[in-house]
Amino acid sequence: MSAEHLVGLSTCPDANTANEIADTLVDEGLAACVNIIPGLTSVYRWQGETCRDQEWLLVMKTTRPRWKKLEETVLRLHPDQVPEIIALPIDTGLNDYLAWVGYQTTEER
Repeated sequence: MSAEHLVGLSTCPDANTANEIADTLVDEGLAACVNIIPGLTSVYRWQGETCRDQEWLLVMKTTRPRWKKLEETVLRLHPDQVPEIIALPIDTGLNDYLAWVGYQTTEER
């Protein structure tokens, strides 16, 4: 069952952005659940400079069929020019949980 399930990750510059994206993804059935983890420090290179920012991490549980629309929605709502939007396949998990994720990200929910 897990081959179709993904964990998406995206960082946000502030709590308002994180909450708006999380609410939209869940409300639109693009993610079954989004965890918001505050207090993250990101260190990265951007335009030739090393940057260090406080960010909020979104952990998004979804399915492959919903990924493209989820990605488009995060891009539309995110203020960064090139936001982090990545997905990792779920190799295994509790079947009941994965079934719930699958149901929450379908039209008939």
